[in-house]
Amino acid sequence: MTLGTKIDAPKTRGPVDSRGYRIFRVVNTIVLLGVVVVTLYPFLNIVARSLSEEAYIIAGKVTVVPRGFDLTAYKLLMSDAMFWTNYRNTVVYTVVATLISIVLTTCYAYVLSKPQLKGRPFLIGVALFTMFFSGGLIPNYVLVTSLGMKNTIWAVVIPNAISVFNLLVMKAFFESLPSELEEAAAVDGLNTYGILLRIVLPLSKAIIATMVLFYAVSFWNSWFTAFLYIDRQDLLPVTVYLRNLIAGATSAESAAADADKVQAAATLQAVTIVLTTLPILAIYPFVQRYFVRGVMLGAVKG
Repeated sequence: MTLGTKIDAPKTRGPVDSRGYRIFRVVNTIVLLGVVVVTLYPFLNIVARSLSEEAYIIAGKVTVVPRGFDLTAYKLLMSDAMFWTNYRNTVVYTVVATLISIVLTTCYAYVLSKPQLKGRPFLIGVALFTMFFSGGLIPNYVLVTSLGMKNTIWAVVIPNAISVFNLLVMKAFFESLPSELEEAAAVDGLNTYGILLRIVLPLSKAIIATMVLFYAVSFWNSWFTAFLYIDRQDLLPVTVYLRNLIAGATSAESAAADADKVQAAATLQAVTIVLTTLPILAIYPFVQRYFVRGVMLGAVKG
């Protein structure tokens, strides 16, 4: 052996996949691709319908590619000032409702995660009871009206401020945090609020981002609560506006009262879905990296 001679390290072979495992991977890939196609196709079809002429939609010729490119429905919606007012309302309702829900859910879940808390079983029972039983539509309406919340933002925000499912997921996450961290913080002089704000919440970014996504999607898509408690057109969210517009376009089509509305009638539902989905699709990539981790951390203890 001479100086400078390179000595190759012995090659190690990794584990060889069995024939059964290779077949499993192929089948798994095919199944997952099928799920992607089944999931993506309806959305692409909706987008194509929103950009197609009514005649092609009625004839069933629109798949994932627009036919007879037409923006009549978009123009009809966006030329109405009330549409933008209601869209702004939806943004305000979603932001305020999500903020309130996150604060309430976090505080409630943190309290329930403490096994030494007196009355803890009762508080958990109260939360679980609401998952299976409710006061009913009419009592809820009477309650909201008697509290003076009708035709206000609070009628949309307060009744659905806490989701018990989200509460239980956050509770499980807080229980998975090492208790030694909080004990050390208490020794250093932090009180309960200081421990929550300075120790627990910085470690909970994943679960909080997940809960923000859950609540934001729920409030953004919600329309029945506003439809029930709000009578003023300038306070309605965009989901109710678009629902009313679809109903009006259907009536116009039957009566042939307005050519533009008749032309847009077949595409209004597709436009509705596109316009109400785009903001959530724009936000999702920024919280997606926290989503799976947050759900798994909150669902599995230990």
